[in-house]
Amino acid sequence: MRQTFDETTDRSFGPKHVPLIRRAMADQGLDGFVTPHEDEHQNEYLPAANDRLAWATGFTGSAGAAVILKDKAAIFVDGRYTLQVRDQVDQGTFEIRDLVEGGVPAYLESATTKGQVIGYDPRLHSPDALDRLKAAVTKAGAVLRPVSPNPLDAAWGLSRPPQPAAPVVPHPLEFAGEDSASKRQRLGEGLAARGADAAVITAPSSIAWLFNVRGGDVIRSPLPLGQAILNADGSARLFLDPAKVPPELPAWLGNAVRLETPGDLPQALAELKGKTVTVDPAVSSSWYFEALGGAGAAVQRGEDPCILPRACKNPVEIEGTRRAHVRDGVALTRFLHWLATEGQANPPDEIEAVSKLEGFREQTGALKDLSFDTIAGAASNGAIVHYRPTERLNKRAVKGSLLLVDSGAQYLDGTTDVTRTVAIGEPTAEMRERFTLVLKGHLALGRVRFPAGTSGSALDVLARMAMWAHGLDYDHGTGHGVGSYLGVHEGPHRIAKLPNAVALRPGMIVSNEPGYYKEGGYGIRIENLQYVTAAAPIPGGERPMLGFEQLTLAPIDRRLVAKALMSGEDIAQLDAYHARVLAEIGPKAPAEVAAWLKDACAPL
Repeated sequence: MRQTFDETTDRSFGPKHVPLIRRAMADQGLDGFVTPHEDEHQNEYLPAANDRLAWATGFTGSAGAAVILKDKAAIFVDGRYTLQVRDQVDQGTFEIRDLVEGGVPAYLESATTKGQVIGYDPRLHSPDALDRLKAAVTKAGAVLRPVSPNPLDAAWGLSRPPQPAAPVVPHPLEFAGEDSASKRQRLGEGLAARGADAAVITAPSSIAWLFNVRGGDVIRSPLPLGQAILNADGSARLFLDPAKVPPELPAWLGNAVRLETPGDLPQALAELKGKTVTVDPAVSSSWYFEALGGAGAAVQRGEDPCILPRACKNPVEIEGTRRAHVRDGVALTRFLHWLATEGQANPPDEIEAVSKLEGFREQTGALKDLSFDTIAGAASNGAIVHYRPTERLNKRAVKGSLLLVDSGAQYLDGTTDVTRTVAIGEPTAEMRERFTLVLKGHLALGRVRFPAGTSGSALDVLARMAMWAHGLDYDHGTGHGVGSYLGVHEGPHRIAKLPNAVALRPGMIVSNEPGYYKEGGYGIRIENLQYVTAAAPIPGGERPMLGFEQLTLAPIDRRLVAKALMSGEDIAQLDAYHARVLAEIGPKAPAEVAAWLKDACAPL
């Protein structure tokens, strides 16, 4: 089993490791040190060797930061991790603060004093984030100083795990759909068109996509850690640890790609003197900007040239993703059948549910990894949006409650992410009402037609209208992009209240996941992945329209649907979806599961 439920870290980490960090700070003449969750590659999910925040504090969430001063320390998390941070971090060592409201800059402004020196590692902070830190420290009269090696790494020392060295392997054309030379040529032409000689590529997902390779350096994502320089003529320099380079890789990359080591990167950046170089401040650390500027290159702040092309999946990637979702749908349907039979008679606890679901995915014979740690929230734990079961928090489902399961898988041909909420025993009338309001939003977003140029922000309201009419809402985004055997969270598009200028384009995969969360009671979320495609012409229409095609195939719990709240259009849409689930999943499921599925997908 790939997912474990060890405690990973515990409350002794702060008391144990903070004195070591403070000693290293003193050796470097520092009064404080700032560490973000992100690593040198701005990863969301981290290899153990780069999980600095977890080592320093005990907190293992995917977003956060910490400030360690001589006599006090604080950890910063957002609302998703309020419960987790209190469970994992020693509050006698760390004050828990909000990452969003004020965050690290506000804390530094109030907690530092004139003349103090606060250290930071320029490889770990984006330029924009660093500008905010500098402004806050300067306002307090303190000084922000770059340090390398940083005091946390120095304190970690020999106990730090080695850097990952998973082989970087070819991702065959049968899954990629376009060879690397073609990608590099068209991206190089785009660089030339905006007056750039080269682009520095630092995001692992961009490295993987551009060179048609995959790796195993990052948990839950098949990513290699490395860097690249893409030239306007389509040639490239790729910087990888030699330990990760198998014999077949150089031939796969071809003569136009020069393989080098990470140790060669500083010299390669220096050789860009006099060149115009594009670097993305959203995904690359300030170190690259400083190194290029110091070398005399003209730094052009711009979006990573891989991001938008990567988001628009080609037909081969879409077809692979379809196959992955059918395969995954069979595994998920087996799990839902288990919940509807054994799980009703003997309700499972959260860890049992997660383990059972992963077991069904393992049995496909194609599972490479989970796409994220499974979220399984029973009863009140379901109201915690980014909850993850641990031995301390594990709760058993009980009759009359809801079980929310948000999970996904990595397959060679696609990445999945799906949420289903299931009634254990008989649901209350309130549960059915709230579930149906969420479902209505999910259906409305799934059937919308929209003209080219429309962003996800313009569509977000569709998922919320039914809830707003009842004075309800949810506090997370409605949809995020998803990769093709890459990260489960992928930009640049999204569906959310927050403004996003990126228009939805054909081939983009995006989640559709409205929810409702009753604190102390239960959580509801319904999530499918869907992709943008050309819609059928509308009679009498004057403009071509885009729409969404559903990828996820798994039944939605009809016992939770209050039919009286559903419109005729809602009912027809849900019935059509269930008919498709039955047609595509039923023949591939075991006989007893197929028989149950026929009832689960019956028309309302």
